[in-house]
This record gives sequence, structure tokens and C-alpha cells, in this order.
Amino acid sequence: MGDSNWLAERFEENREYLRGLAFRMLGSVAEADDAVQECWLRLSRSDSEQFGNLRAWLTTVVARICLDTMRSRKSKREEPLDVMVPEPASQQRHRVDPEAEAILADSVGHATLVVLLRLNPIERISFVLHDLFGVPFEEIARITRRSPDAVRQTASRARRRIRGNATVAEGELGEQVSLVEKFLDGLRRGDIDLLLDVLDPQAVVRADAAAGAGKDGVEIYGAEAWARNAIEAARGARLARAALVGGSVGLIMAPRGRLIKALRFSFANGRITAMEVIGDPQRLQEIEIAALER
Repeated sequence: MGDSNWLAERFEENREYLRGLAFRMLGSVAEADDAVQECWLRLSRSDSEQFGNLRAWLTTVVARICLDTMRSRKSKREEPLDVMVPEPASQQRHRVDPEAEAILADSVGHATLVVLLRLNPIERISFVLHDLFGVPFEEIARITRRSPDAVRQTASRARRRIRGNATVAEGELGEQVSLVEKFLDGLRRGDIDLLLDVLDPQAVVRADAAAGAGKDGVEIYGAEAWARNAIEAARGARLARAALVGGSVGLIMAPRGRLIKALRFSFANGRITAMEVIGDPQRLQEIEIAALER
């Protein structure tokens, strides 16, 4: 009984760590919780004398469970399931709290999560374990049954995709970030003057049909004409986050890492001169998204 209580206490101490690890691999709080639950079941059936470093053991087990889940999901061509089951450690049923889920997604970074979910399982697990959780390549190699050199190359490839390739110089990139953040702030606050301050008076806005712009899409000419309508339809602005979109600074709406809309901007003379709103699923899948390094 003593060993059982000790294991349960140590597991609870590591629960949020394991949940964060699993969420970064699976992109689903429900599936992450399932992976953590399965880890507890395996731990409770194990001999406590075998543990030298319990956190390392738990990390390895959760990573293997996540890898199996990703492979199974890919083979069945299924999306993550948002289904919860009882917690073995506490014998209580927990529901996914949307607010807690949003906080967890924010902690990862929406753009990073979008790219993570585009990586193949080995790329994802190699990057998450090494770059985000500091697991040595030798241990990742044992988990994935690949050589350390192969895992190192895989993590490097994933890292390049997540960082992306900015098409502008660093100083110009900083100016774009400032303009886009002011633009987003204006939308969220309903501040037309702030929007007009960052938009060129002759700015052109184009939106495809899937972005909610009607059957044929829409084109709007002139910052003021667009801004007044945008304020009334800016409810989704709270979901938007800055990211690299096609190599320059833009905005994405990607709740739980599922990209549903992207805004691509053109810049000149310290202002936004054009904006493209993309909602078409095929185009969203093809456009390069990357995290902004701050």
C-alpha cells in the first residue's frame, strides 16, 4: 500500500507536465488526457523498484503512447477524438475545459501548433521531446527505433519548418509585426482610428468565398470603406494570432491548432497596403505557416 501511495503521489506531481507533453504531440486535450491515463495504468501495474528516474520513465511511456496514437490516427485517417474517460488515479471524470484548453494552446503558440500537426509522427515526437522537453536524442532513438543521427536530422527538419523562412530582413520584419499587432488591437477594440492609422488609404482587401465573403468572394477598395464594416464583423478577432504567413507577418485563426482562416498582408511605406483573407481549406493546407520568433 505504501508503494502504491508513493507512486500515485509522484504521478500526480508529474500529471500537468505529462499532459503538456502529450498535448504538443497530439493537439487534443482529450487525447492527451487519455495518454496520461494510459500511462498511469501502466505505472500502477509496474514494479516500483525498477524506477531510477521516474519522470524519465513517464516521459518515455507517454511518448510511446502518443506515437502509437498518431500512427493509428494516420492509418485510419481519423481526426483526434474529443472523448474523455475516467481518471484512473482519482476515479473522477474530468471534462475538457474550453478555457483551460485555450490557455494550453496559447502556451504552445498557435502557429507552432499548426505546424506541429502538419508534421509526420516521427518529426513531431523528435522535435517535441528534444527541443521542447530536453530529452536526449539517444533516448528518442530508443522510443522511435531509429538511430540517434536519424532522429537528430528529423528534429532539425521539423525545427526548420516550425521556424519557417521569412522573406524580409529582420528590421522590416519587426516593422511588420508592429503594424499587424496594431491592426489586431484596433479590430479587438473596435477602434476605427487605429485601423486607419495602420492601413494605407487606398488599401485593397480581398476575401475568398470560404472566408465568409459570399459565393464569389469579395474585393473592397479603400481603408475607410473596409474598416467600418470590419469593426461590425470582428468577433473572430479574439482568436487571431500573429504568425509568418507565406514568409511575411500575417494573422491566423487556429483554435486547437486547426487552421480555419489566414490573413496575408502586403506592406509599403510603413502601412498595410493590401490584405488577403483566406478560408479555402485547400489553400490553407498549402500555404506556409510558421511561428514568429520573439
